[in-house]
Amino acid sequence: MTDQQHITDYPHELAGHCGSGALRDLLHWAGLSYESTPLDEGTIFGLGGALGFTYLRHPAMTPPIYLVGRGPDLTVDFTRRLGITATHDTTDDPDEGWAWVRDELDQGYPVLCWADIAELPYLRVRLSMSRHDIVIVGYNDDSHTATVVDNDRPDPQHVPYDALARARASTGFPTPTRHTTYRLRYPTQLPPLADVTADACHAAARALRDPEPMFDSITHGTPGLVEGHGVDGVATFVDDLSRWPELFSSDQLDTTLFALAAFIEKAGTGGGLFRRLQADYLSYLARRTQLSTARQAADTYTRLARLWSDLAAIATSKTDALTRIHTIHAAARHLPALEQRAADDLQILARDLTAGDTNGADPG
Repeated sequence: MTDQQHITDYPHELAGHCGSGALRDLLHWAGLSYESTPLDEGTIFGLGGALGFTYLRHPAMTPPIYLVGRGPDLTVDFTRRLGITATHDTTDDPDEGWAWVRDELDQGYPVLCWADIAELPYLRVRLSMSRHDIVIVGYNDDSHTATVVDNDRPDPQHVPYDALARARASTGFPTPTRHTTYRLRYPTQLPPLADVTADACHAAARALRDPEPMFDSITHGTPGLVEGHGVDGVATFVDDLSRWPELFSSDQLDTTLFALAAFIEKAGTGGGLFRRLQADYLSYLARRTQLSTARQAADTYTRLARLWSDLAAIATSKTDALTRIHTIHAAARHLPALEQRAADDLQILARDLTAGDTNGADPG
């Protein structure tokens, strides 16, 4: 058995989100693009059709709120749309899970895996998040380390085998990691861009307009839980903001506001609760197709990203917590209508892409 392996010249840049950043690098490594240059992260995120919205509040959670602006199936949907064969393996046996990784690397393939951020030593965080995407590009039995590429670090990280095993065996939030491993096999060329983008825009619009609960198996029937999904969930969130001053003490309110800002800007969202990545994708489509509906959607998502980022800035400003929450609630009242408009823009764009209405431009 080989005692070390490393994929040389693996391309990597920092990214706003772990999933779209990993898929961007993997597509670049495979030499696949719709352009003469690699696709950017926003375009990768948009092609996944992964936009969404979920809000949870429950006193047993720490912090007592959870906010996310995407759905759970970016990797599965992205690979399906782009004709990439993805074998998704899970196990509770660490030896089996590690054997999958070694086998892929020995065949010359980088390996996309889940890992809990709390167990990755280079991240130095306490918060558990078990569905963090990493790419493993090497191993060395002499030093007992694996070489890990992470969206949050500019350079590959050498992670001890035991720490990586813990990260891949986590039972933390939102789901057990179970040594999740993706074996990816790439096509010689990508499918037509118009087909991929129409399906991706339709999927994102559907997730916002007619959402399926993201954590239903975990949260269903939980007493005292406030829960909202999709555009209607945004309205639930905004309405619930008015209750925070009576639900939380001053210190708790301060902590919750900082958590809110982190969920919007810092928790691997690419900024603006993933709306900035979506705006980048739609701007790419507007340039590529010359569709006015693509430009309209890009403009709407740019406004949405800015509004979400404004909320995060208010949440971490130097005023007292009560002033901050009242200011946030006043600004957030514009969110439900703008989120609805954005979802509608996506659906209209999906229709135009399906119809091939590109005003003579090349849709790919």
